[in-house]
Amino acid sequence: MAEPLAEGPLRFAARPAGPDWFEDNVPCMRACPVLTNAGRYVTAIAQGDDLLAYRTARLPNPFPSICGRVCAAPCETACRRGAIDEPVAIRALKRFACERCGIESAAGDRVWREAARTAAPRPERVVVVGAGPAGLACAHDLALAGFRPVVLDSADRPGGMMALGIPTYRLAREVLGAEIRAILDLGVELRTGVAVGRDVSLADLRAEFDAVFLAAGAMRSRDLQIPGTELDGVLRAVEFLINANLGFRVSLGERVLVIGGGNVALDVARTALRAVAAGSAPPPAAAPIEDGVEAAATTTLDAARMAVRLGAREVRAVALEARAEMPAFGFEIEEAEDEGVILMHRLGPKRILGSGGRVEGLETLDVSQVFDASGRFDPRFVPGTESTIPCDTVILAIGQTPDLSWLSPSDGVEISPRGTIVADRASLATSAPGVFAGGDAVFGPRNLIEAISDGRRAAASIRRLLAGAEPAIAPPSSLRSLPEVPRPVPGYDAVARVPVPAVPHERRIGMPEVELGYTEEQARLEGARCLECFDNVMLDPELCILCAGCVDVCPEHCIRIVDVSRLAGVEAPGGPASALVIQEDRCIRCALCVDRCPPGALWMGEWKGIGVLPEAVPA
Repeated sequence: MAEPLAEGPLRFAARPAGPDWFEDNVPCMRACPVLTNAGRYVTAIAQGDDLLAYRTARLPNPFPSICGRVCAAPCETACRRGAIDEPVAIRALKRFACERCGIESAAGDRVWREAARTAAPRPERVVVVGAGPAGLACAHDLALAGFRPVVLDSADRPGGMMALGIPTYRLAREVLGAEIRAILDLGVELRTGVAVGRDVSLADLRAEFDAVFLAAGAMRSRDLQIPGTELDGVLRAVEFLINANLGFRVSLGERVLVIGGGNVALDVARTALRAVAAGSAPPPAAAPIEDGVEAAATTTLDAARMAVRLGAREVRAVALEARAEMPAFGFEIEEAEDEGVILMHRLGPKRILGSGGRVEGLETLDVSQVFDASGRFDPRFVPGTESTIPCDTVILAIGQTPDLSWLSPSDGVEISPRGTIVADRASLATSAPGVFAGGDAVFGPRNLIEAISDGRRAAASIRRLLAGAEPAIAPPSSLRSLPEVPRPVPGYDAVARVPVPAVPHERRIGMPEVELGYTEEQARLEGARCLECFDNVMLDPELCILCAGCVDVCPEHCIRIVDVSRLAGVEAPGGPASALVIQEDRCIRCALCVDRCPPGALWMGEWKGIGVLPEAVPA
């Protein structure tokens, strides 16, 4: 139970209860880069309306099925339920809705397309460089706006790091391929095996097309500036993951050492446990890209073939950070440890040891600090604390950077000192007229959902440039009084977060998906844990008699009647005055205060703002 309000002045910035206030009051939605109304689809699942749940998740996001499996879920970090016990499992519930009604379901193609309508064709031509999440999201929105965008990618298949970097045990390639195919079917032309700078120049593209979106990603691993990186047996994370996802067998030996403490480092470590085999074999033949996506669908590695791999006997990850400081997500750390990855903390690499040109070990130093007093990355090492970790392979996973060698100074695209494209954060316009850029090539490696947001933002900017029109995103916002006070599922506040079913650790052989997803019973129970932040307790001050009945019944102690003098920033009237204070960040929407209010001054209002509305979606 929450503690009562503290004594003394309440410090707050007064804000009018307008659209911005209501939307900020739905923290899961505000935390999502594409503004997915997560609370609505979670609640719809709890109520058994899986179709509405899917449509809500799909409207702002062309990749709901992919995000339901691998999204970093910033919505869960912001979820108010986390202040009570644990956040709602929003990402896993999205996967449940997608499995019921999404692209992987029987009616998936139709329902996926119903989330948006295609406008009349337009004559302007747009090219997108990069078929990763940012590029394909941009192409999706442009196609809906009536354009027929052309997407170029240097790889032999679309998807970018979704196909080449995310391991198949996290994202089944059938799901990835189906969602990409749906985008291409909107009228997007895909040209694979086309490298800008080799096969065509940016100047050529600007001459042929009316607008260009650069979404080339960050496909090059950062190097570590220590002796020994040239030895045989030193690999880079991105290249290793690409080889594993393309089906190459890489000889890693029995003892693998991964340097890095981020999510990519853990992906590498977990893949090494699965993907080690003596010798090498040619990659599986790429299927012809007749409809632009067959290759993506066939990149799922044959489980039977992969099961005969020898596997690494020992995989260690060496991190500068202590466990609590690691940039990797907590659940990724737990999964890696559960699968047998040995984490070694507060160690910094000094040099890679070897003989005869081959890796034999890593010499490390103890780390005295990782960040300075201001929180800036500033690692310091302890002299004289050298130690050696024997290994057969070292994989460097210390970050990624874009490869922009294909850009020429004559292109007029400004490059930042850290080697990324400079673009306006709002419009994503570059210094070259008609050229936009986004995703990892601009901001460095980020989360999948942020790349999708960049793609959608770039499409909106291109539409403004070429068509002079703003895209219609959603119907107008509104607040309505609920005819009936919503009733949470009895005992919802006592229900613990429902664990997401997964393959037992001892059976995780090969590359099939590890997470299995919720059953219907589990999904309904987990969805019922949502506090429904889009419903708000509203007050009619002319009816309030300050009886304090609402204060008495509030289980979270988030309602108080206080003297106005306690409210910092609010000018008190000439005489004594009281105010009713509701702390929205602690309210659990139980509506007991509404029930208790004798004059009906309190009522429950439903905010319909950003996100899908039932009446706005085709039946």
